[in-house]
Amino acid sequence: MSLLKLLIDFLQIGTLSFGGGYAVIPLIQQVVIDTNGWLTMGEYTDIITISQMTPGPLAVNTSTFVGARLAELPGAITATLGCVLPGVLISFVLYQFFRKKSENLIVGDVLQSLKAATAGLIAAAAATILLLLFFGVTDIGAIQSFGNYPALVVFAVCLICLRKFKWNPLIIIGASGAAGLLLYL
Repeated sequence: MSLLKLLIDFLQIGTLSFGGGYAVIPLIQQVVIDTNGWLTMGEYTDIITISQMTPGPLAVNTSTFVGARLAELPGAITATLGCVLPGVLISFVLYQFFRKKSENLIVGDVLQSLKAATAGLIAAAAATILLLLFFGVTDIGAIQSFGNYPALVVFAVCLICLRKFKWNPLIIIGASGAAGLLLYL
């Protein structure tokens, strides 16, 4: 694996990752796992988990960790640059465009369509992570049996604590990490 290939692939990811954050997870997965086979799904899920717990944007953190996993520090720098550079350039161009066309109705309709597509990408990323966590597969058609009851219990308790009792997410992260240590070590 060359740094040039890593840069080109992450430039593509950065260029096509509308919505950022969770919307980019399926795109990085396709490039890193499905197309190039650089990581396993388990390794990728671990990277996503770590990326969510570290400060900074999810797409940037994920790119940095994937690059580091593949080619250490040069890989981390290359993948991060590839992911960030297109967004910076596109943002600058779009800023100039929207300054001139802010009253155009067609522009508003395009933005609404992009919001809908982003919601679909986020849902797909969530479904992939949940399928892997609870069933050990990434394709809903490959489900044979449910085997991770402890993970389901931790997930349900965390969801209830977050939504119903409005607990601080940092407390939930710490408690779920502790539960994971107790359940899986």
